Amino acid sequence: MGHPSRSCRVSGALLVAGTTSDAGKSLVTAGICRWLVRQGVSVAPFKAQNMSNNSMVTADGAEIGRAQVMQAAAARVEPEAAMNPVLLKPGGENSSQVVVLGRAVGEVTALSYRPRKAALMEQVLASLADLRERFDVVVCEGAGSPTEINLRADDIANMGLATAARLPVVVVGDIDRGGVFAALHGTVALMPPGDQRLVAGFLVNKFRGDVRLLRPGLERLAELTGRPTLGVLPWLADLELDVEDSLGLDAPRSAAGPAHGEDVLRVAVARLPRISNFTDLDALGAEPGVLLRYATRPEELADADLVVLPGTRATVADLGWLRATGLADAVCRRAADGVPVLGICGGFQMLARTIHDDVESRAGVVPGLGLLPTEVRFAPAKTLGRPVGSALGEPVTGYEIHHGVATLDDGAEPFLDGARAGSVFGTTWHGALENDGFRRAFLREVAGLAGRRFLPAPRTDFAGIREARLDRLGDLVAEHADTDALWRLIEQGPPAGLPLLPPGSGF
Repeated sequence: MGHPSRSCRVSGALLVAGTTSDAGKSLVTAGICRWLVRQGVSVAPFKAQNMSNNSMVTADGAEIGRAQVMQAAAARVEPEAAMNPVLLKPGGENSSQVVVLGRAVGEVTALSYRPRKAALMEQVLASLADLRERFDVVVCEGAGSPTEINLRADDIANMGLATAARLPVVVVGDIDRGGVFAALHGTVALMPPGDQRLVAGFLVNKFRGDVRLLRPGLERLAELTGRPTLGVLPWLADLELDVEDSLGLDAPRSAAGPAHGEDVLRVAVARLPRISNFTDLDALGAEPGVLLRYATRPEELADADLVVLPGTRATVADLGWLRATGLADAVCRRAADGVPVLGICGGFQMLARTIHDDVESRAGVVPGLGLLPTEVRFAPAKTLGRPVGSALGEPVTGYEIHHGVATLDDGAEPFLDGARAGSVFGTTWHGALENDGFRRAFLREVAGLAGRRFLPAPRTDFAGIREARLDRLGDLVAEHADTDALWRLIEQGPPAGLPLLPPGSGF
């Protein structure tokens, strides 16, 4: 293979774009990171602007997108704010919280955000330059599609970034959706000439079947665009790695395996409209015998052994949705029957007697579900942290991202900076269920309260499961992508002489 000597510093970068959201950019980026680090080079992920409510707190207290945390794990480096300098957290139909270098700086609408992007581009380029100075290779992930022609003038995440930093671009297309050839060709054709000259090739993602069936189409695509397809990546089941788009929750989930005890344990999670940090539940889904599903109707809670109210970027608004759908009454009925209920962050806040919110929703005093002896008051400053503690006799680590501050009644039973009352649990901590010992203890407690003869598997290693999934992504790139071509792009940048396609060639 024509790979560079490991004793030489590579100092290159690549942008992974996609024809659509959820085309697989995040996982392909992670796969490239894992493949590269196996080659003996240091590598960092980068996403200039992320729009997601699935975030995490770095060791130094910065909030960044969870996908970049996953990609940093693939690269075997500690995540940091420079890897995701701009994070947009949607909180309503037309508003988002802006997080810059890990700190919230205000709320914007789609229109009010655009004038701020020129200044943010300076921060984005500074962060990218910083990473390129410290790492051999930086693998950048685009956002959505790189051909949003209505947004191109002030783009900072896709071709705006690529042209400013002179990055070679590989476009990923999701063949499982259909229309991949049109999507790949059209993505390039609608770009202006300066952007087209940076797009060096394609990756076809999520292919099921015999790749020989694709060859005539791939050859014709190369003839039409003058660009090769650098790999056909097969469909991989059971990855479920830290998706950033909640649309991914609607995909079917595979069972982790048969129950270890006599019974299965059914977990129903409220599918809140503005759900956040839904990766909190991934560790439950990895447990053999745990059947995890998302619920939008009251009847979907009827046979649940555990009901979960997850995090949300809009506690009061999503509590209103919970009431409007009838799910709130169903949760209260299940709790009255002794069925375990777990609230995480915003879900915990919903379980309180009263919510005082003059910050997020500005709704003032709002009655909660009244299932925990707490009151919640929203503070202007966001709490970000990586707490350490214990519960149910087991050590626990997690992370916190919240404006709501809970006050417990005197004598209330504390639970991971939250509270417990009988079969109802609430915590401000995300990620607690990733702790294997605590998760097993919690599931045993839940099974006892629900009257289920369920036993958690004694050796489920969630960190090991994630690491194995990242290895599978690295294998995917190593075995099915043209890695020599990827190395050339990383080392040499965009090739010269790439043809221009109409209509963009006439811009």
